[in-house]
Amino acid sequence: MKILDKHTWNRQAHFEFFNTFVDPYFGVTFKVDVTKAYEFSRSNEVSFFVKYLHATMQAINEIENFKYRINASNEVVVFDTIHASATILRPNKTFGFSFINYDENILEFQANFFKEKERIFNSNDLFPPVDSMGCVHCSSLPWVGFTGHKEPFKGEKDSVPKLAFSKMESIGAKKEMQVAISVNHALVDGYHIGLFNERLQFHLNSY
Repeated sequence: MKILDKHTWNRQAHFEFFNTFVDPYFGVTFKVDVTKAYEFSRSNEVSFFVKYLHATMQAINEIENFKYRINASNEVVVFDTIHASATILRPNKTFGFSFINYDENILEFQANFFKEKERIFNSNDLFPPVDSMGCVHCSSLPWVGFTGHKEPFKGEKDSVPKLAFSKMESIGAKKEMQVAISVNHALVDGYHIGLFNERLQFHLNSY
C-alpha cells in the first residue's frame, strides 16, 4: 500500500472537484454473457457465484483506479490487492457482510469463500472481523432481472466501489446477467468502467 502523489497525478483537478460533492458516486449497469462461466462452474464443481465473483475480482485488480481509496486524511491510498466483501445470505434470510481474500487461483478463492460462508452461517454478526477499505462491496440479487440499481448512501465520505449482480436469464442458447457498478468519481471515470466491462467479460469467458 502506498500514498498517491496527487500533485503529479493527471487527475488531480478531477479529484479536487468531485471530492467536494456530498455524493460523488455515479453508477452504470451493463449486461454480460455468462454462458461460458456457467458451463465452467457446472463442469468443475465450482460455485457459479464464486466463478463470476472471481472474474470480477480479477478485472478489478487489473485496473489501478479501482485500487484507489480516500483515507481519513484526504489522501489517496493505493492498495496492492483488492479483496471481495460480498453479502452472504443465511438460511433464515438475513445476511452478513463477508471479507473474502482474493487469490488468483479460483479454487483457493472458493476455499476462502466457503470459510466466510461458514463463519456467517454460524453467527449473527453483520460485519466481518476485518475492517479494511481494500475491498469492493458486492451484492447478488438472483431473484430479480434488474436493468438499474442504486446503492444505499450512508451520508459520509466513501470511496469503495459497489457492485450488484442480477438474476441470470437464458436468452436462446446464451445466459446473461446484469452487473451494476457504482464508483466515486473523484477516483474513477467512465473510461475505467469501460475497461472493467471488457476485462470482466474476458475473465467470464476464460477457463
